[in-house]
Amino acid sequence: MKKIFLSIACVALAVPFLTSCIEEINPQTSYVTEKQASDTPGFFESSVASLTSNLCGNFTYSGSDNHPYDFGYPSFFLQRDAMGQDMVTAGTNNWYSTWYEASYGLGPTYARCQVPWTYYYKWIDNCNKVILLYKNAPEGRETGAGIAYAMRAMFYQDIVRMYAAKPYALDPEAETVPLVLDDTQISSENPRATFKAAYEQIISDLNEAETLLAGYKRADVYTPDLSVVYGLKARAYLEIKDWANALSYAQKAQSGYTMMSESEYLSRDYGFNSPNSSWMFGVTFNETDPNIKDNDGDSSWGSIMILENGFDCGYAANYGGPMLIDRHLYETIPASDFRKKCFIDFAIDDMGEGDAIEALGAYTYYPEQILNSANTAQVGVGGMELKFRPQAGKYWTKYDAWVVAVPLMRVEEMKLIEIEAAGMINEADGIAKLTEFAKTRDPYYEYGGHNDAYGNTTTSQFQNEVWWQRRVELWGEGFATFDMKRLNKAIIRNYANTDHLEGYKWNFVNQEGGCLYPKWMNLCIVQTETNYNYACTNNGTPDAPATDSEPYEW
Repeated sequence: MKKIFLSIACVALAVPFLTSCIEEINPQTSYVTEKQASDTPGFFESSVASLTSNLCGNFTYSGSDNHPYDFGYPSFFLQRDAMGQDMVTAGTNNWYSTWYEASYGLGPTYARCQVPWTYYYKWIDNCNKVILLYKNAPEGRETGAGIAYAMRAMFYQDIVRMYAAKPYALDPEAETVPLVLDDTQISSENPRATFKAAYEQIISDLNEAETLLAGYKRADVYTPDLSVVYGLKARAYLEIKDWANALSYAQKAQSGYTMMSESEYLSRDYGFNSPNSSWMFGVTFNETDPNIKDNDGDSSWGSIMILENGFDCGYAANYGGPMLIDRHLYETIPASDFRKKCFIDFAIDDMGEGDAIEALGAYTYYPEQILNSANTAQVGVGGMELKFRPQAGKYWTKYDAWVVAVPLMRVEEMKLIEIEAAGMINEADGIAKLTEFAKTRDPYYEYGGHNDAYGNTTTSQFQNEVWWQRRVELWGEGFATFDMKRLNKAIIRNYANTDHLEGYKWNFVNQEGGCLYPKWMNLCIVQTETNYNYACTNNGTPDAPATDSEPYEW
């Protein structure tokens, strides 16, 4: 049974060593060959299917099981969320600590920097191949092309926001990433597109997808359809502050879906592991996936995020690497809000073992397992997340517990986009919609109780209230960094009774000038790209504070 621990494996490798162990994706050399564009029966259909089947489950970055974060699209949720304050990469053996610590290992000459570049441009390359196949022989290929346009837009939305030197709200001309499209020619001169230009391309792709997917009926939520295209448009228009279109497309996207009920949200059997009526788009791990069947399944979402399993594997459950919610965020959630029950009460840490096990019974069928996880990680149980559950009935079954689905888009996100956009057009309308939404989670909700500005006075109380709802509702689903950049929010990790880690308790408040959020949220472009693409500039290497900040007083 092979196990990988951070003491050695976490040390980043310099880029020259990378070429021997991974397939590097250089956007300047990503093109479709004649062989790949063959007319072999079934080739187009299998190429389309791979656009979604390859989103998770494979070791796309390294080709080996040596990197437990190398399991696909949901891994980027955690990489992004760990950079802020809402997620704490706790414990003695947490594979996402590099992102939480804003390590120089995220710099352009290190292996971690290669991870998103490899994944995203590989995915984009696959989309480009499908689109070119469609353009060369369009008849009967409209649906496949629509899926490719939608996926390409989704991937570019992600990396534009991940790499942008500034958010659109501060500078529409900020540099983002080089655009590589199906008609892009090999060139050593492909500069980073501006935020404005990149989003023009993203919206153009979504317009194509909207046309091509009209009338398409999908078999399951693991393939995008028109509702997902509407959802991606809502995200795009929210980012560029086109409130009218954000409102319109968020409303369109909701058709046919219903919000998760309390019982669905907190289900110990199906909680955030199985599609339900709120899931618009998702991915699923399969029992035959390399991430599940190799390395005891330890290089998988379940290993990282699922605390409950009855076998001796898993970084969250058994190796000392659980994820916690920020204590201040937790304490701002009223007891009457059922979402608070996704996270373990910090008060249990003050109980004796017997009382603690009894109290944990309100959260889980397996309280002893939770205590064991905390003891291994050398942390308390307070703040541990139980939002993501093992596969129903498979708690004891080695690796099947982690054969789960993960949501990529839920109708709740669309409602929150609708609310924010409506309120930016007419605040009273937005407040009414926000109150209606919040009361489905907390029947005693009253507007005005969640106005933490986090060092930013340029957003209104209304936007701060919506942001708080997004932080709670979408915790762990990959939106934290995007929202902090979009709203230009600072982070606050150090305050009385904080659960953030020693040496990383940083506060960025009352900063002067443009960006308030930490600059390490602007990812570095891997050096191999800038070496061969002479027109491509780069963001600065992360430069984390050397000491903890003084505690912040709320």
